[in-house]
Amino acid sequence: DNFVGAPVEGYSAPRGLLTLPAAQALARVAEVARREGFLLKAFDCYRPARAVAHFKRWAEDEADTRTKLDYYPLYSKPELFEQGYIASQSGHSRGSTLDMTLVDAQDGQDLEMGTPFDLFSPLSWGTSLEVSEKAQANRKRLARMMMDQGFEPFAMEWWHF
Repeated sequence: DNFVGAPVEGYSAPRGLLTLPAAQALARVAEVARREGFLLKAFDCYRPARAVAHFKRWAEDEADTRTKLDYYPLYSKPELFEQGYIASQSGHSRGSTLDMTLVDAQDGQDLEMGTPFDLFSPLSWGTSLEVSEKAQANRKRLARMMMDQGFEPFAMEWWHF
Protein backbone atom coordinates (compact mmCIF):
# COMPACT_ATOMS: atom_id res chain seq x y z
CA ASP A 1 0.00 0.00 0.00
CA ASN A 2 1.62 3.24 -1.18
CA PHE A 3 0.84 6.43 -3.07
CA VAL A 4 1.64 4.93 -6.49
CA GLY A 5 -0.77 2.06 -5.88
CA ALA A 6 1.72 -0.63 -6.97
CA PRO A 7 5.04 -2.15 -5.95
CA VAL A 8 7.78 0.46 -6.38
CA GLU A 9 10.63 -0.44 -8.72
CA GLY A 10 14.08 -0.87 -7.21
CA TYR A 11 13.08 -2.58 -3.99
CA SER A 12 13.87 -6.29 -4.09
CA ALA A 13 13.46 -7.17 -0.39
CA PRO A 14 11.74 -5.78 2.71
CA ARG A 15 14.98 -4.37 4.12
CA GLY A 16 16.15 -0.89 4.95
CA LEU A 17 19.66 0.13 3.96
CA LEU A 18 21.54 3.00 5.59
CA THR A 19 25.05 4.38 5.68
CA LEU A 20 27.02 3.18 8.71
CA PRO A 21 26.82 6.56 10.53
CA ALA A 22 23.05 6.74 9.95
CA ALA A 23 22.59 3.15 11.12
CA GLN A 24 24.63 3.83 14.26
CA ALA A 25 22.61 6.96 15.01
CA LEU A 26 19.37 5.06 14.42
CA ALA A 27 20.51 2.34 16.83
CA ARG A 28 20.92 5.05 19.48
CA VAL A 29 17.42 6.36 18.70
CA ALA A 30 16.06 2.81 19.05
CA GLU A 31 17.69 2.46 22.48
CA VAL A 32 16.16 5.73 23.69
CA ALA A 33 12.79 4.66 22.30
CA ARG A 34 13.01 1.30 24.11
CA ARG A 35 13.81 3.01 27.40
CA GLU A 36 10.70 5.16 26.94
CA GLY A 37 8.48 2.18 26.07
CA PHE A 38 8.48 2.47 22.29
CA LEU A 39 9.82 0.73 19.22
CA LEU A 40 10.80 2.26 15.90
CA LYS A 41 9.06 1.40 12.67
CA ALA A 42 10.73 2.30 9.38
CA PHE A 43 8.61 2.95 6.32
CA ASP A 44 11.55 3.74 4.03
CA CYS A 45 15.32 4.18 4.23
CA TYR A 46 17.65 4.05 1.24
CA ARG A 47 15.66 4.70 -1.93
CA PRO A 48 17.12 3.40 -5.19
CA ALA A 49 17.27 5.81 -8.13
CA ARG A 50 14.93 3.41 -9.97
CA ALA A 51 12.28 4.09 -7.32
CA VAL A 52 12.61 7.85 -7.78
CA ALA A 53 12.30 7.37 -11.56
CA HIS A 54 9.17 5.27 -10.93
CA PHE A 55 7.66 8.14 -8.90
CA LYS A 56 8.35 10.55 -11.79
CA ARG A 57 6.70 8.24 -14.34
CA TRP A 58 3.74 7.79 -12.00
CA ALA A 59 3.34 11.57 -11.73
CA GLU A 60 3.35 11.96 -15.51
CA ASP A 61 0.30 9.67 -15.79
CA GLU A 62 -2.30 12.17 -14.65
CA ALA A 63 -5.14 9.83 -15.69
CA ASP A 64 -4.20 7.39 -12.90
CA THR A 65 -5.85 8.88 -9.83
CA ARG A 66 -6.74 5.69 -7.94
CA THR A 67 -4.74 6.70 -4.84
CA LYS A 68 -5.61 10.41 -4.91
CA LEU A 69 -8.25 10.33 -2.15
CA ASP A 70 -5.98 8.45 0.24
CA TYR A 71 -2.62 10.11 -0.42
CA TYR A 72 -2.89 13.47 -2.22
CA PRO A 73 -6.48 14.75 -2.01
CA LEU A 74 -5.51 18.44 -2.20
CA TYR A 75 -3.05 18.35 -5.09
CA SER A 76 -2.53 17.24 -8.66
CA LYS A 77 0.39 14.91 -9.27
CA PRO A 78 2.62 17.68 -10.72
CA GLU A 79 1.85 19.82 -7.67
CA LEU A 80 3.31 17.11 -5.41
CA PHE A 81 6.70 17.91 -6.96
CA GLU A 82 6.08 21.67 -7.12
CA GLN A 83 5.04 21.79 -3.45
CA GLY A 84 8.05 19.70 -2.37
CA TYR A 85 6.28 16.55 -1.21
CA ILE A 86 8.13 14.40 -3.76
CA ALA A 87 11.66 15.26 -4.84
CA SER A 88 13.09 14.70 -8.31
CA GLN A 89 16.36 13.80 -6.59
CA SER A 90 15.61 12.14 -3.28
CA GLY A 91 17.70 12.50 -0.14
CA HIS A 92 16.73 8.90 0.52
CA SER A 93 19.10 7.87 -2.29
CA ARG A 94 22.08 8.90 -0.11
CA GLY A 95 21.25 6.25 2.49
CA SER A 96 20.99 8.66 5.39
CA THR A 97 17.32 9.69 5.17
CA LEU A 98 14.55 7.76 6.88
CA ASP A 99 10.77 7.68 7.11
CA MET A 100 9.88 6.60 10.66
CA THR A 101 7.19 6.31 13.27
CA LEU A 102 6.94 5.12 16.85
CA VAL A 103 5.17 1.97 18.02
CA ASP A 104 3.91 1.22 21.52
CA ALA A 105 6.19 -1.57 22.77
CA GLN A 106 3.42 -3.18 24.82
CA ASP A 107 0.62 -3.46 22.28
CA GLY A 108 2.55 -3.16 19.01
CA GLN A 109 0.32 -0.37 17.72
CA ASP A 110 1.61 2.66 15.86
CA LEU A 111 1.34 5.80 17.95
CA GLU A 112 -1.29 8.30 16.88
CA MET A 113 0.38 10.82 14.60
CA GLY A 114 -2.72 12.51 13.22
CA THR A 115 -2.28 11.40 9.62
CA PRO A 116 -1.20 8.23 7.91
CA PHE A 117 2.30 7.91 6.48
CA ASP A 118 2.65 9.52 3.04
CA LEU A 119 -0.47 11.67 3.22
CA PHE A 120 0.62 14.68 1.18
CA SER A 121 -1.20 17.44 3.04
CA PRO A 122 -0.49 20.35 5.38
CA LEU A 123 -1.98 18.10 8.08
CA SER A 124 1.20 15.99 7.77
CA TRP A 125 3.52 18.89 8.50
CA GLY A 126 5.49 18.16 11.64
CA THR A 127 4.22 21.26 13.42
CA SER A 128 0.59 21.15 12.24
CA LEU A 129 -1.80 22.31 14.94
CA GLU A 130 -4.73 20.82 13.03
CA VAL A 131 -4.16 17.35 14.51
CA SER A 132 -5.00 16.20 18.04
CA GLU A 133 -2.85 17.23 20.99
CA LYS A 134 -1.89 13.58 21.42
CA ALA A 135 -0.68 13.42 17.81
CA GLN A 136 1.23 16.68 18.26
CA ALA A 137 2.93 15.29 21.38
CA ASN A 138 3.82 12.04 19.60
CA ARG A 139 5.26 13.91 16.63
CA LYS A 140 7.36 16.02 19.01
CA ARG A 141 8.53 12.87 20.81
CA LEU A 142 9.64 11.25 17.55
CA ALA A 143 11.32 14.45 16.35
CA ARG A 144 13.15 14.89 19.66
CA MET A 145 14.47 11.33 19.60
CA MET A 146 15.65 11.65 16.01
CA MET A 147 17.10 15.15 16.35
CA ASP A 148 18.98 14.23 19.54
CA GLN A 149 20.96 11.76 17.42
CA GLY A 150 21.63 14.17 14.56
CA PHE A 151 18.73 13.55 12.19
CA GLU A 152 17.03 16.64 10.78
CA PRO A 153 13.26 16.72 10.29
CA PHE A 154 11.64 17.60 6.97
CA ALA A 155 9.01 20.19 7.89
CA MET A 156 6.33 18.91 5.49
CA GLU A 157 6.31 15.29 6.67
CA TRP A 158 6.27 14.30 10.35
CA TRP A 159 7.85 10.91 9.48
CA HIS A 160 10.78 12.16 7.35
CA PHE A 161 14.26 12.68 8.82
